[in-house]
Amino acid sequence: MASLLAVTVFFGSVSPLSPIDESSIVQAAAKPPATAFKSKVTDVVDGDTIKLIYKGRKETVRFILIDTPETKKPNTCVQLFGPEASAYTKKVLLNKEVKVELGVDTRDQYGRLLAYIYIKDVMFNKTLLEKGLARVAIYKPNTKYLKELQAVEKVAKGKKAGIWSSVNARNGGCAPKVATAPKPAITKPAPKPTTPAKAEVFKNCTELRKKYPSGVAKGHAAYQSKMDRDKDNWACER
Repeated sequence: MASLLAVTVFFGSVSPLSPIDESSIVQAAAKPPATAFKSKVTDVVDGDTIKLIYKGRKETVRFILIDTPETKKPNTCVQLFGPEASAYTKKVLLNKEVKVELGVDTRDQYGRLLAYIYIKDVMFNKTLLEKGLARVAIYKPNTKYLKELQAVEKVAKGKKAGIWSSVNARNGGCAPKVATAPKPAITKPAPKPTTPAKAEVFKNCTELRKKYPSGVAKGHAAYQSKMDRDKDNWACER
């Protein structure tokens, strides 16, 4: 990721990438040396960082001589073309067998392996530069393919590919935030209306007391104001 690198200029663009065509990567670069080892990519962290198995252990691998726009760096926005670079790396490398050529310095200050990655015997570091999804980043002594990769970057700039398509992208501008649709409000069903009690009609208090010896309060189905002579809201009380 960009934190490692002393680089050229910064990322981005606003135009979407064309659909990924894995067959196009056969045009990319030199074949791996005999010292390169085979491994399977188990995870993609972002555009220039992956995870694979090395000597029986899961290792994080940072690509040499390139830098893709940031997507996960603390206190840094998601930069233009960062998501596209990550998506492309994931599309091409995830769960694929690759060849890994370690650098002269095999690890960085974070303990990550430093390497050139080859898929179908084509250097993927170089492919990212061709697509405009990365820029050259120089950290000596890992400069074996520097001139070759600088030449590829120059062509990508001339074509205004990817990050070279706008000033904002070249300068590491932030990608627009994807608006998330608000969650629909959960409305509780309206309570079912209560059916009022059916009125009980009695001719007089004598009849009412046969059923309700102490009389009834106002609101009761049998309450009638004419039986509440003292107007205390209680009918037919004794």
